[in-house]
Amino acid sequence: MLQISEEQNKEKEKQKKEIGKAYGKYAKQFTPKPKYFSNCVKAFLTGGIICVAALAVQNRLQAAGISEKDAGAFVTMGLVILAQLLTGLGIFDVIAKHAGAGVIVPITGFANSMVAPAIEFKKEGPVLGVGSKLFTVAGPVLVCGISAATVTGIIYWFIEKF
Repeated sequence: MLQISEEQNKEKEKQKKEIGKAYGKYAKQFTPKPKYFSNCVKAFLTGGIICVAALAVQNRLQAAGISEKDAGAFVTMGLVILAQLLTGLGIFDVIAKHAGAGVIVPITGFANSMVAPAIEFKKEGPVLGVGSKLFTVAGPVLVCGISAATVTGIIYWFIEKF
């Protein structure tokens, strides 16, 4: 009787594998093929345009007498604010749909990933909805960054001390 149940289990596993393969073939019929080359070109061009625009703003700020470090900080803040604003208005997703990774990879992608969950939960209220979801992505990044900086600082201190 034990052998029968083992044989039944083997038969069920075999059926599951066959069903999985059949479903995979069925799903493959309806899955669109990605256009890798054109997607890469769009991402490259979009990311390049963002970087060129950011550099142009930074150069103008430097020409106005702001230091390179401060100009870079202003440009970074501007990109984050712009991405958050566009996400809030629903424009960022439209751009990202066509531009792909070119708009997601720079710091604008991080800003979008901070704001998008908060917008989804705005019906929950400003504290329990927006406030709590605003840091679902940013929180772990901040914790990781602060922890890495602390460990690096301690190691550096030990190297300098001894």
